[in-house]
Amino acid sequence: MRQLATYDARDSKVTIVTAETILTVDDAHPEAEAMLTYRGMILAVGSVSEVEAAAVEAGLEPERAAYPGATIVPGFIDAHAHPLMYGQLLTWVDVSPAQVANIPELVERMREGGGKLPAGVPIRGYGYEQRNLGERRHPTRHELDQVATDREVYVMNASGHGGVVNTFTLEKFGITRDTPNPEGGEFFRDADGELTGELSDAACNVLTGLHGVKIGHHGPNFHLGDAPAEHQRQLDLVQREFLAGGVTALGDAQVSQRELAAYLELADRGALDVRVSMYFLSHLLDQVVDLGLTGPFGNAFLSATGIKLYADGTLGGWTAYFPDGYVGDPCRKGQLYHEPREYTELVRKAHGAGLQTATHAQSPTAIKMVVDAIEQALADRPDSDARHRIEHCGLPTEAEIERMATLGIRPVNQTQHYYNWGEGVEQAIGTPGERFNPLGEFRDAGVPITISSDAPVAEPRPLEAIQAAVTRVTRRGAKLGPDSLRITAAEALRGHTLEGAVSLGRETELGSLEAGKRADFVVLGANPLEVAGEQIAAIDVLETWVDGTRRYVGEDN
Repeated sequence: MRQLATYDARDSKVTIVTAETILTVDDAHPEAEAMLTYRGMILAVGSVSEVEAAAVEAGLEPERAAYPGATIVPGFIDAHAHPLMYGQLLTWVDVSPAQVANIPELVERMREGGGKLPAGVPIRGYGYEQRNLGERRHPTRHELDQVATDREVYVMNASGHGGVVNTFTLEKFGITRDTPNPEGGEFFRDADGELTGELSDAACNVLTGLHGVKIGHHGPNFHLGDAPAEHQRQLDLVQREFLAGGVTALGDAQVSQRELAAYLELADRGALDVRVSMYFLSHLLDQVVDLGLTGPFGNAFLSATGIKLYADGTLGGWTAYFPDGYVGDPCRKGQLYHEPREYTELVRKAHGAGLQTATHAQSPTAIKMVVDAIEQALADRPDSDARHRIEHCGLPTEAEIERMATLGIRPVNQTQHYYNWGEGVEQAIGTPGERFNPLGEFRDAGVPITISSDAPVAEPRPLEAIQAAVTRVTRRGAKLGPDSLRITAAEALRGHTLEGAVSLGRETELGSLEAGKRADFVVLGANPLEVAGEQIAAIDVLETWVDGTRRYVGEDN
């Protein structure tokens, strides 16, 4: 057991927390009975008697928080999420697989949602994934015309990289069968050349405008305009969702001026309850470097961390780059956001300034482009602890995994992606699809495993993500790939706690329950290392503590 020096206890809450089991994710002391917390920090971890003795030695008079029969784990860290986008979508109509099974049900749910809105207000829905619909396809504009013909109707795909609009929307923005596809996006057409209503990536600019997140080819613009006050309401909603899943810290993987302004206002009103590490979108690279935001900057709740880049599109929306076309649709090849030389220069500039990069890349071609660029940047300026990241990193080749191990590159995966639509990846690209997010291969090659949600692409439910990593069984009950791709529950727990902290550069303060770290932890109804793998997602999150304070209490607790 380690403990800190004596502290002045004036007007500060001191707590001894006990549980049946405390899983510390600390290799030196993996399990404990009790913790002593004070001023948002952990002062001691060990047996009840050891922790009580530490409190006496420090001159503290602690309260007690006892959880008999429960298991405590470190606060989950969601190293890749889009909180403001998630908060926005929480105000839209939910057409996720849990709510609709087919297109008629989607149409009816959208119609019901529209009936609650004032006349003329756009009707927006989120969460459908075409391969989870009974028809195994996207809805069409004509089907969305059944929702409304006098206002915009838009359903966003679960991937976040596109969706479908009704005929009114196309006509409002002057999109016809003769409208050329924008660079980096597509207005989809049927065999006769007629618009289907589906649109992806840069084509979504008709909805979002040209001056949102997406500038040039630095990334897709996900956001539709809202007033600053509405952003605050959305972030209040979304923090509750993260805390309900046990998430105490996250990485915002696409920060522009709008996100930064929203977080600053949230902090100013004392309402920031989840720790946020910000990755500025790459179009801001020059400004970030010019301002000198290239080292640790911020405080324990809001900090600048690195730069987010895009290499290609999404597997879910079939915009990831496959130059030979998709097996499921040979006419689709996806896209690269940068030519290799341009991308390499962006990475070189960021790395040269001391910035960590986090690049979205899904296809083997895109992943290789990222690894090549990082290798070149490290050759120019060696750094054994640069921690450059590849976001999603869905289908790396074995050769690239070996190079990632050598270069210290950290993939940040989302196992809920294959839980929600893993079969669709196999349908899209054929046989390699069963390797989607090959965590077992990363482990065997010595590449660290970090698990996150990519919320709102998946809900921030770490226990569901851990279950998916352990079982590789999809929502529809299909097993994806061989057992060698699976990892253990202990490895997955580490991937959603300590390795998440390392990926954010915050392992000295977060990610494990050790003396000297921040008192962020989750109280669970069962031990995720002891229940059957297929039951992990059903474990209740009873409470979530941040900075030694309860921030969430489950409704049944």
